[in-house]
Amino acid sequence: MQGSHLNFNGNLKFACSTRKSISDLCRAIGVNRQQFNRYLNAGTLPSAHNRLRIAAAFGLEPADFDLAPHAFRARLLEGRHASPGRGPLDDAFPGDLRALRAYLGFYQTWHISLSWPGRIVCSCAHLREKDGQVQVTSLERIMDHENGVVQRSRYVGLAAYQRQRIFLTELTRGEAPTFGQTILMPFEIHQRRYLRGLTMGISWRNNNLPYATRTIWRHLGTSTDRRGLIAACGIYKPTSAILPSVVASFLTEPALIAAGTMQP
Repeated sequence: MQGSHLNFNGNLKFACSTRKSISDLCRAIGVNRQQFNRYLNAGTLPSAHNRLRIAAAFGLEPADFDLAPHAFRARLLEGRHASPGRGPLDDAFPGDLRALRAYLGFYQTWHISLSWPGRIVCSCAHLREKDGQVQVTSLERIMDHENGVVQRSRYVGLAAYQRQRIFLTELTRGEAPTFGQTILMPFEIHQRRYLRGLTMGISWRNNNLPYATRTIWRHLGTSTDRRGLIAACGIYKPTSAILPSVVASFLTEPALIAAGTMQP
């Protein structure tokens, strides 16, 4: 057990030497820097929960840190070679994980799409933490009886908290995947319900033309009526009584938003 303990501290130090900075690593893992220093220098072992986060950040299993130093280095390098796609975005997600955790849960979302001129599209999304990252899943379910169109889309992706903003990058599921990107502003000081921002995608009904539009998300907590959440998805007229007034006004108000920081 003592040997295992010593192996963990030494192996963690070596693993950290392969990263740009310990501060960035702590933010990504969501562990306080002072606490992390104890893991490195004071012989303190992390809890099973934090140990899993640390291991996931390096693409390893928790037990790998108990290996003899030479075996650990080989395992770490093996993992890096097995993931040749490391690039400039690998350390971007999740950014400040501790800040991002305040936004986990289910959302009802709204935006205006080129595919449905003059209509507001209502969708739903779920942000959840897994293996040190925050995954986002979004669903669109539209039944346009007037035009005989039924559309069901599912997006999956990652979320990051950087520079006081929430960044979402998603990919549609299917044979011809497309990207969607969203930037949201954090909750305002006196409200913890709505996130406002911009979303960008392509219009599948208009020759894949790119578009950008405002979006607004209503936080519903970490548990909700999922059937009701999905049932509310669809397209609505801006004057629909079903839409919350804050949603309709934000998506249709032509004036600048947030003191000129965001334009339609």
